[in-house]
Amino acid sequence: MKFLDQARVFIRSGDGGGGSVSFRREKYIEFGGPDGGDGGKGGDVWVECVDGLNTLIDYRYRQHFKAKTGTHGMGKNRTGAAGADVTLQVPVGTQVLDEDNETLIADLTEVGQRVLLLGGGNGGFGNTRFKSSTNRAPRNANPGEEGQERSIWLRLKLIADAGLVGLPNAGKSTLLAAVSAAKPKIADYPFTTLNPGLGVVKLDTSSFVLADIPGLIEGAHEGAGIGDRFLGHIERCAVVLHLVDATQEDPASAYTTIRGELEAYGNGLESKNELVALTKADALQDDELAEKAAALEKLMGAPPLIISGVSGQGVREAMGALWAVIEAHRAREAKEDEGEAASAGWRP
Repeated sequence: MKFLDQARVFIRSGDGGGGSVSFRREKYIEFGGPDGGDGGKGGDVWVECVDGLNTLIDYRYRQHFKAKTGTHGMGKNRTGAAGADVTLQVPVGTQVLDEDNETLIADLTEVGQRVLLLGGGNGGFGNTRFKSSTNRAPRNANPGEEGQERSIWLRLKLIADAGLVGLPNAGKSTLLAAVSAAKPKIADYPFTTLNPGLGVVKLDTSSFVLADIPGLIEGAHEGAGIGDRFLGHIERCAVVLHLVDATQEDPASAYTTIRGELEAYGNGLESKNELVALTKADALQDDELAEKAAALEKLMGAPPLIISGVSGQGVREAMGALWAVIEAHRAREAKEDEGEAASAGWRP
């Protein structure tokens, strides 16, 4: 299945049905009076978060969604049927943005969340509504209210507990394949990963979701390489694992490059919890590896993790360190939720 994480969609709610002009006409009933019914309400446009989806590819092939028009009113005071609603089904983690692609309308993070995007037009009044003591036979009715229309953007941000960042060929996909059942594409050329990937890491008594995104290069925030748009998929993560290739000449420079791109992207990524790991440890001698780790430690102020996705060296320890940060983050969020519930309290 192709991966698509952003789509522009045009939506329109249904027009309301028009009111009816009708008079009661039955044998033996004189001056039956008006009996025109109201028009039905136009259909609404909803967006709903559903299970079983992990991409917005459906909106690549269909971009226009229009709710149905309400049925017109009829004689005998019959109100027209409401127009059918239209529902946009999206995966967990989808944001709905206005046409400017910046203003947030809704953020759908749980299955079952449902948000009204556009309300349908009200149905028009039939002539029964206009009768009075001075207007016994009104011959006017209201047309239905017009529906609303707008263009919106759907943007998917994957729900993951931890994310992998680094330069191309830093070993991100190799690590994801080593710690989970995911099968990302692995090759010896840059930008092997073109779409984000998810894997479930299982430890002894716990598990968490790890996200792998395409590699960043210097200037990605200006469009170099494949850009930095995929960084949106790790905005929701509790911690970022920054992988630095130990086989390159200057790992410290690689670390600085990625940090610069994270700061240029913003949205809180620059201040997110971060663990740094030197990868491909199996390809270096111990003394050379120690020298590069020392240079990175001098820059960071803390020793980096040493791992190898091929041999498994340090991988379990790195996953344990990630889980410690994730567990603390979940506990903090649970405590904040309890505090909000307590502060709300009971009100008459």
